[in-house]
Parts: sequence; structure tokens; C-alpha cells
Amino acid sequence: MSNKSTGNDVSVAVVSKPDPPSPLDTLLSPRGSTCELSPRESVAESDYNDVILDDDPSFSIVSLSGNTSLVTEVGADDALPKLSRRTTISSTSSKAFSSLRHFSHKKSASTITIPSAPASNILARIGSQGTRDEGGIEALRSAGEGQQKLHEEFLRLHNERRAEATESEQGGIDWGFWGAVISDYQGFAASNPQKLAKAIEKGIPDALRGMMWQLMAASKNAELENTYLSLLKESSPHEKAIVRDLGRTFPHHDFFTDGQGIGQEHLFNVLKAYSLYDPQVGYCQGLPFVVAVLLLNMPDEEAFSLLVRLMHSYDLRGHFLPEMPKLQLRLYQFDRLIEELLPVLHVHFLRQGIKSSMFCSQWFLTLFSYRFPLEIVVRIYDNCLASGIEAIFAFSIVLLQKNEDELLTLKFDDILAFLKNNIFDRYKIEPLKSLENHITSPDKSVKYDVDAFVLDAISMKITPFMLDTYSHEYEDLVRTRDAHAIEIDTLRNNNRSLSAQVKELDTNMAQLNAEHVEILNQLVMARLRNEELEEELVRYKLLYAEAMHENQDSLSSHRLSSPQTSRKGSRHF
Repeated sequence: MSNKSTGNDVSVAVVSKPDPPSPLDTLLSPRGSTCELSPRESVAESDYNDVILDDDPSFSIVSLSGNTSLVTEVGADDALPKLSRRTTISSTSSKAFSSLRHFSHKKSASTITIPSAPASNILARIGSQGTRDEGGIEALRSAGEGQQKLHEEFLRLHNERRAEATESEQGGIDWGFWGAVISDYQGFAASNPQKLAKAIEKGIPDALRGMMWQLMAASKNAELENTYLSLLKESSPHEKAIVRDLGRTFPHHDFFTDGQGIGQEHLFNVLKAYSLYDPQVGYCQGLPFVVAVLLLNMPDEEAFSLLVRLMHSYDLRGHFLPEMPKLQLRLYQFDRLIEELLPVLHVHFLRQGIKSSMFCSQWFLTLFSYRFPLEIVVRIYDNCLASGIEAIFAFSIVLLQKNEDELLTLKFDDILAFLKNNIFDRYKIEPLKSLENHITSPDKSVKYDVDAFVLDAISMKITPFMLDTYSHEYEDLVRTRDAHAIEIDTLRNNNRSLSAQVKELDTNMAQLNAEHVEILNQLVMARLRNEELEEELVRYKLLYAEAMHENQDSLSSHRLSSPQTSRKGSRHF
């Protein structure tokens, strides 16, 4: 078990000692506790691939509320079997919920001005929820009906536990408190934020966790459930990929072990339905682990509705879009938090070439459900659904802070192996096996101080102002990067155009060269023919000269012979 360090200081504290060992030691994150918080008593039993959804202890006799006839309640061990899932209970209206709002969990500096104390986060979230669907009569009515059904489900479960509990069981669920919360979650959160925040910090009872998650997310919606049922009748292009990943999702958990069981069937149905509901996201690896955690706490139609709310209202959808824009943003914010809160570790990571995407992207994509113990995962979900998805930063940073001393002694490969297999060793109550061995052969005797982990996380002062500042920095970087990319694209387009012109000119040049060669060939042939003609002309001239010479010779001989003949004739006469 680790020493409990709250890590409340946001700014880097310089430790003044008489003889500091080195300048870097003065930058180490503060170890001292700045506020005293009472330790938790409950200790969850761990199995990295198993989770117990039903409360084992008995339940004290408490009054549910002033408006209910239920006065006493005791619980039973494992009242709801694993394969007998809860179903939606619809009955007549028992209470009006006119003030309920259908709300969102997106947060920004404009809506949140208080530091990230859990109670202020809950209040700020409720404020943003009230303005999101302002004037949405249909949304109000749907949310009211959803809360009413969840309250009826609570009463049914309360009666079952009271009927099956034994007198020897003690220390169970505070049915009065949680009954008041479930009957009017928004009103209770507005009037008792500190009390509700403390209860969520201690952990929502397993038997009520599914109902509370739906209330915090305002996901109980009959229209969405009907949409889910209709989508099940259609076929999805992602079915093969979904089936391929089913066996890799919590393979050691009883609910998902059987390939033909109800667990994998519901997991397939929810993933298939969402791939049809949101074609832009479709299916992405990482989603099965998020959905599986929901299915361990509620029926499949309610898990689908809550998944839709997580993706759209809690802004988890940006993790699974093709470019993963929100995941990139949150990884940048996480890097900046390490730089500010854990500066020495940040420098060590830089020197070793460790990037947050090498280990943290898996945490954020699956909401810590891939390798984390499930009893810890559900507590992380409790806080994320209550305070917003930004709660993941506190849980991530506190893990690094608690293991900072060990990480500073490791090199690249050892750091990644430690972050993968031993990150929770500091919270082990009985250090038995490494996380890697625990996953391959689950050992249910391994226990973790889950309450200490949650307490350390919520004690981290990670304010909305810090996250918004980092978000603006990232937006500036993206704008600069996009401007540079646009400039590069423009230059590339110009280069392509010029290359096309050069290619065209080369083609023309090649054509001209071919024509030039052809003309040269014709010229050479013409010259050869001309030479032949000249030779023939010379020959003809010679022949002509010879002919003329012979002609002259013949004429000369003829003239010479003619006088002699005439003289001979005259003598004869």
C-alpha cells in the first residue's frame, strides 16, 4: 500500500532544504499532504477481469424517505444473479418531476469558474444541463419519465433485498439516503452537493450503480431504447469486426466467458446497434470495453442509451472518430499536466523518448477498463459520470505521481513494461503477483486500496482553467499546423501544376524532336537524291559531250570526203 499523498498543489513547489542533493530534486512534485481527509474503511476485492455487482453485506434498517411507506430494509447476499439482468420497470406515475432537465456534461471556462472540487463540479454540471435543452418540452418529459422508472426500479430492488436479507447481515446500503437521491437526483444534487459528492467518493453501491449512472447522465430514455430495439433488426457492415473482438473483451469474466452466452450476445447487440446509430463512428476497437462495463451494471437497452449519452453529451465520441480529435486534445492536456505537476518525470520521459500516446491512449480510449481492476474502473466511472469526462486526468496523473520515484529509475522498455503491468502495485494491500501474471491467471485474493486511490485522485487540483488553457494552446498549435499544412498543400498543388506543365512541355519537346528528326531524315534523303541527280546529270553531260564530239568528227570527215569525190567526177568527164 502506498503512502497517501494528496498532491493538491497545482504550481511546482520548490523544496527548500539545507543541502539539496541536486537541482532537479527541487522540482519533484510535493509529497506532503496539504489537507487531512479521513481514511476510507472499505477495501474492494480485486480481480482484473471480474467485478461483483451485488452487495454482500447486510443492510441497516433505515427509512427510505419521508414520502415513502418503506420504513425498514435489510439486504441479501447476491440477490440478483449474474445472468438474470435487471429489466426496465414501467408503471403508473408516482411523483411529478417538473423541474428535471435533460442535460449534458460538456464543460468549459464559461460555465465552470470554481476549482475542480467534486461538489462544485456536480453543481456546475447541473447548471450546464439546465441550459442545454432549454425549452425542450419533449426532453423534459422524457427525462422525467426516465427518472420515475428508475425510482420504481429502486423501490422494487429495495423490496427484494428487504425480503431476502437475514438479521445477521450488517453494514449495507443506506437506502434512505440513496432513495432520496434517486427520487430527485437533480434537486438533491443542487441542495446537498457536498453530501452527494462524498457519497460518490466512497463509491456508489454496486446494486444501485446502474441506476445512479443513468440518473447522472440523464440517459434513461424510452425513445432511445425503442431505437435500439429497431436497430437490432438491421445488419451492420461492422459485424465481422465486432464478432472478432468479442472474445478479447474481459475473457476471464464469467459474464463474457461463454461465446454463446448472454454477455457476449448483449455486447454484440449494443456495439452493432451503435455502429448503425452513428455511422461516422461505426465501430472502433476500445468500444467493447466501455460497453462491457455498462452491461455489467444494467440491461443492454439501458447500456445503449447510456453509451449514446457518453459519446455525445460527455464528448467521448471524439475519441473514436477517424482522426480521433478529442483523444489528441486530451493527450496534449495530459502532457501539459505532467509538465506542470510532475516536471522531473516530464524531463525523464523526454530523455527516454516516452510519449503519452504509448500508454495513456489506451487508458483514455477504454476509460481505464482494458487492464485496470474492474472494482477500480467502476469507481472511475462513478466520478466521470458525476463530474465530467475530465476526471480521467486526475486518475491518470495520480498514478504517475505515486510511482514517480520508481519510474525515474527505469529506462525506455522498463518504463513501458511498468506502466503496463505494475502501475497499481503502490495500491496493493497484499502484494502477491504482478499485474501481468494476475491477468493471465486471476487471483481474487489480491486486494487494492480503492478508496485511497479515489481519494488521491480527487485531491489533485486540476482546475477547468488549466484544462481550458491547455485546450487553447492546442487549438493554436492545430491552427498553426493547419496553416502550415494548407501552405504545404498549396505548394504541392502548385508543384503538381508546374509538374504537369513541365510534363506537357516535355511531351511537346519530344514531339518537336521527333518532327525535327523526321525533317532531317527527309533532308538527308533529298540531298542523297540531289547528289544522284547531279551524278546522273554529269553522266548525261559527258554523254552529250561525247555525242557532240562524235557528231563533229563525223561532220568533219564528211566535209573532207565530199571535195575529193567532186574532183574525181570532173576528171572522169
